[in-house]
Amino acid sequence: MNYLFAWYELMTTDLDAATGFYGKVLGWQAMPAPGAPPGMDYRLLALPGAPPSAGLMALPEPARAMGVPPNWLGYVAVESAAAALAKAVALGATVVVPVTEIPEMIRFACIMDPQGAALGFMEPINPPPDAKPDYMAVGRVGWHELYAADLDAALAFYAALFGWQKQQAMDMGPMGIYQMYGLGETMLGGMMQKPPTMPQAAWGYYVNVADIDVALAASSDNGGKLFHGPQQVPGGSWVVNCQDPQGAVFSMVGARKG
Repeated sequence: MNYLFAWYELMTTDLDAATGFYGKVLGWQAMPAPGAPPGMDYRLLALPGAPPSAGLMALPEPARAMGVPPNWLGYVAVESAAAALAKAVALGATVVVPVTEIPEMIRFACIMDPQGAALGFMEPINPPPDAKPDYMAVGRVGWHELYAADLDAALAFYAALFGWQKQQAMDMGPMGIYQMYGLGETMLGGMMQKPPTMPQAAWGYYVNVADIDVALAASSDNGGKLFHGPQQVPGGSWVVNCQDPQGAVFSMVGARKG
């Protein structure tokens, strides 16, 4: 599992509203997280009977004071959070959250990469048997997309940090090259040059849904905003990019059955 995306976290301004929204759109149910720090409302989100897909917590007050909007953060599994953080800093990243431990569970840290995109590291203290995450399952994040200020520099940074490799590439004309990347035989997602209207580099995460039109209708009916799609992508699936009612950007990928 090392150097693959392993966890996703929504930091929001209204936990109950976000829980309700994603429950209606993605079918996720919330449950308390065992081992969460005392007094912290940290919720696990999962389809009924399935392993947790993501976590949900309040956007920290210092971040709110700085004007940071609600957002999704992805975490890459590493052997050592401290070593990964030191390597990232040596490659030009900025520390956002230093190595922090939740006793008997995980150590984690967060960075801004050299172009300003936020990313987390997680080191399980008692790791389960090594297993590849199921990026194809409905209800789980299946695609990890980076909008980069400098595509070549971003590819070089993540290759040096995690060993991620270029895979297929697609020429999108005026939008430039869409470079898919992964580790070994595992395709993780794509990277592209961010549009000029986007203020800084950012990661985006696509949740697998059974029917893209049903999921999009549920989002719109419950206060979500659509800002791109539905668009068909190679392989036949359809994607949408949306914003939840609290302002966090999220995306979905799935079949069109209508």
